[in-house]
Amino acid sequence: MMEHRIILEMGTGNDLYGQDYTKAAKRAIQDALHHSSIVMFKSLNIPHEDMRVQVTIAVQKPELLDIEALTAELPRGRAQVTGVLGGLDVHDSDNDQTHVIATAAIEAFVPIDASKWTLSTSS
Repeated sequence: MMEHRIILEMGTGNDLYGQDYTKAAKRAIQDALHHSSIVMFKSLNIPHEDMRVQVTIAVQKPELLDIEALTAELPRGRAQVTGVLGGLDVHDSDNDQTHVIATAAIEAFVPIDASKWTLSTSS
């Protein structure tokens, strides 16, 4: 049975004063999650455990991300988090402060047996 992507949500988060990439990333994940209300699982009787969740976090220093802490932010499915170069660091030279902005893309995949589905031509 093939897995198909059924969800793609994006979010942004920041840490304005601590330069904490993980904190900004957690906020980006929560922002993306708060854009979704997926009733499909209950409606179609699909167990959440069948869902694979792929999260890509973009920050300027992905090596500083706490991947385990970010994975714990995901309430459902089998999650995998990957950090990549992206996001944005905004430096305030007047106050010698760097503000960290993270972006998150959350993709959810479920196994779907296409032979069990038919398209209706009626409206």
